[in-house]
Amino acid sequence: MTETAASAPDMADIPDFPTPRDGKCPFLPPPELRQMHSEGISMARVRTWDDRTPWLIANHAAQRQVMGDPRVSANDHLPGFPYMTPSIAGTIHERPKTLFDTDGPEHARLRRMLTNSFTRGRMEKIRPAIQQLTDDLIDKMLAGPNPTDLVEALSLPLPSLMICELLGVPYEDHDFFETHAKIANGRHTTPEENSESNGALGAYVGKLIGAKIEEPAEDVISDLAARVKAGELEMPEAVIMGMIMLIAGHETSANMITMATALLLQNPDQLAILRETEDRKVISGAVEELLRYLTIPHLLQRRIATEDIEVAGTTIRAGEGIISSLPAANFDPAAFPDPEKLDLTREARHHHAFGWGPHQCIGQQLARIELEVVYGTLFRRIPTLRLATDFDKLEFKGDSLAYGIYELPLAW
Repeated sequence: MTETAASAPDMADIPDFPTPRDGKCPFLPPPELRQMHSEGISMARVRTWDDRTPWLIANHAAQRQVMGDPRVSANDHLPGFPYMTPSIAGTIHERPKTLFDTDGPEHARLRRMLTNSFTRGRMEKIRPAIQQLTDDLIDKMLAGPNPTDLVEALSLPLPSLMICELLGVPYEDHDFFETHAKIANGRHTTPEENSESNGALGAYVGKLIGAKIEEPAEDVISDLAARVKAGELEMPEAVIMGMIMLIAGHETSANMITMATALLLQNPDQLAILRETEDRKVISGAVEELLRYLTIPHLLQRRIATEDIEVAGTTIRAGEGIISSLPAANFDPAAFPDPEKLDLTREARHHHAFGWGPHQCIGQQLARIELEVVYGTLFRRIPTLRLATDFDKLEFKGDSLAYGIYELPLAW
């Protein structure tokens, strides 16, 4: 990525996006993204899977400008939108509009319907349940095979159980929705596979909403059902919102638990900070730095300009796609000095791991509390935790929209 933002794009020189990570430094963003910072390039054209050439923004400040500008739209039905995968592009007209791809008053209306379900206060009320579940899963892990895979023992069941509890989804169905989450997040999923998966998961969530209309409980699906019953939401809108929360609510947290554990085991001096403290402020700060460093939604955010706007000294024209690379912003040395250094004492709360602006992740408070509990418990309870395989044998999820590690064998 050597093109300056102000230059006209030479189609032959535009690099592909995404580019592979350096296998020797799999936790870091791809070298090309980091090179943009070292060369003082805030934004550049990139070529996506469908030969579109959207702008990729690497600069932290420029991303905040773009993600907060009303002339930049999340509406993925607009021509020229930079879709992440062929499966998303191929099924776009099968999905109703949601808070994730609407703007302005329409987006605000939809977001308000979920805001109260995911406030920090409401999430704090379930912290004891998250703590108890974490301890129970660690007890089971310690009583089981040694070594074991952390993904199966803790990383995946914890957020899956919690999102089921919060949404009102039976956990015994977790294999079903975890399978569909993998399909939804797969970079190589076909439109046909995605359509079939959306249909199956949509039917499942629709049935749950229908049941909650008749017999409501204190959970998010019941909240959606009440909105449908009151005529504030159409059933297809409620279904797609439930589907997205069910998928996103466990997949990203599961990957963060696994990735951060592997990262910390490679950085024992930083791991010691978590192992030796029960100070919630210290743990909370560590979570923010780990979120910055790992940035699980590594191919977001995707937007399109609806009017000409000037960003970082150049004009993005109406109809041009924009990719705000969240990992790139989180490694911008202007925002995070010495960004390649993992420093759990760093003030990192201005990271973009949850996006920025009106479309910031609505479930971020749940994710934070889950991570605070896990990181504050796992290493303290199992101080001898270590990798049970060579680091270079770990398989990272380059083929998924949610970055992570497929399996993490651990011993103690």
